[in-house]
Amino acid sequence: MRDSRRARLILGVLLTAALVILTVDHRTGESSPLRPLRAVGAWVFGSAEQLGGGVVRPVTTFVQALFTAPAAQERIRVLTEENARLRTGMLADKLDAARSSELKKLLGLAGAGGYKIVTGNVVARRGQPGFEDTVQIDVGSADGVQPEMTVLNGDGLVGRVIHASTTSSTVLLISDPASAAGARLEGGREIGVVHGVGEHGRLVQFRLLDSAAPLVRGGRIVSFGSQNGRPYVPGVPVGVIERVESTPGELTRIAYARPFADLTALDAVGVVVEAPKRDPRDAVLPGKEGDAVRRTPTRRGGSP
Repeated sequence: MRDSRRARLILGVLLTAALVILTVDHRTGESSPLRPLRAVGAWVFGSAEQLGGGVVRPVTTFVQALFTAPAAQERIRVLTEENARLRTGMLADKLDAARSSELKKLLGLAGAGGYKIVTGNVVARRGQPGFEDTVQIDVGSADGVQPEMTVLNGDGLVGRVIHASTTSSTVLLISDPASAAGARLEGGREIGVVHGVGEHGRLVQFRLLDSAAPLVRGGRIVSFGSQNGRPYVPGVPVGVIERVESTPGELTRIAYARPFADLTALDAVGVVVEAPKRDPRDAVLPGKEGDAVRRTPTRRGGSP
């Protein structure tokens, strides 16, 4: 009982002293004699607060991360998908622009030569029994395509159709060793035969039938044409001579030419479904030294 009274007495004295100190400190303001004591208290309690904040803050951050992680992951997923869509869109735009350019060249060549064509795209490159170098295109008999029709692109001769189903066709490239096409030199009547030699289509062989005819590097070759325009129509650019072989005593002369058409990167092609009414001769060859050849576009499956 006596201890309880003493404790209450001491507590009352301390509370009274505290009230007196607070009153004096408040009334005297900045000139308070208790200012040093106040600064010490602020430093002690401030340090304790900073220490407590340093301990609690990482825990709080971790808890907040746990609650916000699903939303952050979802945001990352959305941004990743959006980035993928943008990349796909940019790639599609580039592909569309490239195809548009190829189609424009193709229609220009067909217009210059007077070829009635059906346009298509190369969808696969595969070998066929007896052949090494063939491609599949996405047009067939339903589009008017038949075997033994000429196939070209915006640069020159590609090959001939060897098989046509309803919706697709197989094309034998001029680079195939089994391929042979009549051809002639630009500006003259010297004729010969173009054979494929493989080598991934980088070169074709041109065998000139007149051994006395001039045959030089840089000479250009065009298709001679077949009867009724099958399998080859006349006047299609074939290639540029890069190498001439020495054949003393031979009845023919041999050269190797680089095809105008890049046979390793075919996309848009045209199948000639109707031969020109007259041989265009050299009119379809590209101009030399930057001279442009004017070409009139044709529509898919339509007349020039």
